Amino acid sequence: MSQDCLSAAAARITVNSNSCLDFQEQPSPSPAKTPIQVLHEYGTKIGNLPVYVMEKSEGEAHHPLFVFNVTIGDITCTGQGSSKKAAKHQAAEAALNILEIKPQPNSALPKMDSGDGVGPQDQTNPIGVLQELALQRGWRLPEYSVCMETGPPHKREFTITCRMEALTETGTGNSKKFAKRAAAQKMAAKLQALSSCPDMPWTPRPSVRLECLRTSSGEKISMLRRNPLSIPNTDYVQMMLDLSKEQGFEVTYFDIDELTVNGQYQCLAELSTIPVTVCHGTGITCGNAHNDAAHSALQYVKIMASGK
Repeated sequence: MSQDCLSAAAARITVNSNSCLDFQEQPSPSPAKTPIQVLHEYGTKIGNLPVYVMEKSEGEAHHPLFVFNVTIGDITCTGQGSSKKAAKHQAAEAALNILEIKPQPNSALPKMDSGDGVGPQDQTNPIGVLQELALQRGWRLPEYSVCMETGPPHKREFTITCRMEALTETGTGNSKKFAKRAAAQKMAAKLQALSSCPDMPWTPRPSVRLECLRTSSGEKISMLRRNPLSIPNTDYVQMMLDLSKEQGFEVTYFDIDELTVNGQYQCLAELSTIPVTVCHGTGITCGNAHNDAAHSALQYVKIMASGK
């Protein structure tokens, strides 16, 4: 990729005001893992991750009460608290009591190599390291999405995007597994680089759930539903910008260094929706590639906004 996605970061990254992001925390003394972390690890091992559902939210603004259910396997438990995190914590703790599992001290995160190797000789699993880091810091888990597949059937190359809060990295490989690992490796290297930087002013990145677009009655989304996306010489980049402002998400364009086999420029358009949307575009100029990527993204949004 020709540029990093360090645009508008997510709210849930917390940085100590007197220190920077420290990727390798000292394990002594080792705090106990939270019930949420322990239950997630247990769910990962059995292949059945816990699912949290908010049952209700009540009380005054200065004294709210949240109630959450957590389901893992055949077990469902309830927790409540003055914050969503506290309610989830209590629900997870109740589930662990039934499962007779006790939190254990956190172990130190393994040191990551900053290289891009994805071969079997690499002993550290960057995908697992990122997931563990997210659990320890209370961040959202890394999200991976396939943004491009190229090459003949017998020699495919995959490009996968890894998103972790505000940060985005891409990796390539001859299988989705290796591409995902390469993206995670780059993300881990970026986090290590940030650990030696001064504190950064993280701010929330606007986002919207794709399913919410189906019920939106905004002017731009309504026009998108009604009108075809086949009018020549349309500025789809501007159309996407107007739509993103109305619906409350961001659009970021990434130029790909390599040209297509036909010598055209390539671009990725990333929408900060939930889940993240990534669309590919090509063109005889960089601007044309951006417009094509925006067109593809608008087509996808139109499908999602028109679904029943």
